[in-house]
Amino acid sequence: MDRTNRLYNDLAWIWPIWGSVEEYRPESEDAARYFREFSKIEPKILLDITCGGGKNDFTLKKHFEVTGLDLSEEMLDNARKLNPECTYIQGDMRDFDLGREFDAVYINDGIAYITTEADLGRTFLNACKHLRPGGVMITIAENYKGNFKQNETKVFNSISEEPLITYIENNFDPDPLDTTYETTFVYLIREAGKLRIEHDLHTCGIFPIETWRKKLKAAGFEIHERDEVYEGQSYRTFICVKPI
Repeated sequence: MDRTNRLYNDLAWIWPIWGSVEEYRPESEDAARYFREFSKIEPKILLDITCGGGKNDFTLKKHFEVTGLDLSEEMLDNARKLNPECTYIQGDMRDFDLGREFDAVYINDGIAYITTEADLGRTFLNACKHLRPGGVMITIAENYKGNFKQNETKVFNSISEEPLITYIENNFDPDPLDTTYETTFVYLIREAGKLRIEHDLHTCGIFPIETWRKKLKAAGFEIHERDEVYEGQSYRTFICVKPI
């Protein structure tokens, strides 16, 4: 993750008021259900890779003992405040080493910041290394070649009245032949009657579904796929079992 992504450093303070934890509950409950359905062991201890500000963990901690990992210390601070019962560790999804295995591993939309096929493979290999045999790793492809909507723009409003923040999000792929696209955020921040405008550019990865399958199988997983829709956005969910 590029440290110029302001949402994960100097603008991380706005994350707690960018939607409520309830908005994350459906996908988190689905993940908990899939962990139980497909696991060949009893899933008790979960590693949430790219946990961000911990909104998924708010639901997941009701089902599992949760350890969260993220590259952004600012986001981890948000997660610790929201979920003091959980353990949070700074690390890069591609090469962290916690020296232990977990019953379940979850990689939500933070995987979008992987921009090369090589790093996608490294991430899945590392996740598999941290998973007990018989356990399940779940990851989500939010944007992939085939479902990407060029120049899609969304508008969100904060759950707070002060400051009141309007978020404008735009996805654009300057070169559909490569493995990246751009997400631009514009933040309209109104506080004490004054408006300030901030902006933020994120480079994300986009791959064919077959690339996801190839890299997951190469990492050693048996894979199952589900298509889900959350808040009007379609996702491909990969439920990946580590053989015993």
